[in-house]
Amino acid sequence: MSIEQAQEQIVEEFSEYPDWMEKYTYLIELSKVLQGFKEEYRNTQNLIIGCQSQVWLQAEYVDKKINFYADSDAIITKGMVALLVRVLSNRTPDEIANAELWFIEKIGLNTHLSPTRSNGLASMVKQMKLYAIAYKTKYNV
Repeated sequence: MSIEQAQEQIVEEFSEYPDWMEKYTYLIELSKVLQGFKEEYRNTQNLIIGCQSQVWLQAEYVDKKINFYADSDAIITKGMVALLVRVLSNRTPDEIANAELWFIEKIGLNTHLSPTRSNGLASMVKQMKLYAIAYKTKYNV
């Protein structure tokens, strides 16, 4: 599934919920997808700067693709990072670096978050793209 297809799927899923309370409940459900985050990754090096909540992001480069692993101490934030992991994980550095994440606006997430959560979401996206650029540079891909 491409990044575009993953985003389309998310938009379709969120369209099933008519109001934002139900969409927040769905975000909470999505947070349960992030299971098994290794305790060793829960360190200051993996903390995303700019998030009000604690969000840890670990990236691994395997077979020319980046896999992301994440966790958060806040359930809504954990759901948000779960969406990003779903869209951007198991992609090449180029795919991640060049991804236009239009699903965030399309589902209305950008307008239904507090300013601090919006900043945190932007920081998560930025960090994932920085990992992509770093791996691209490191492995010259």
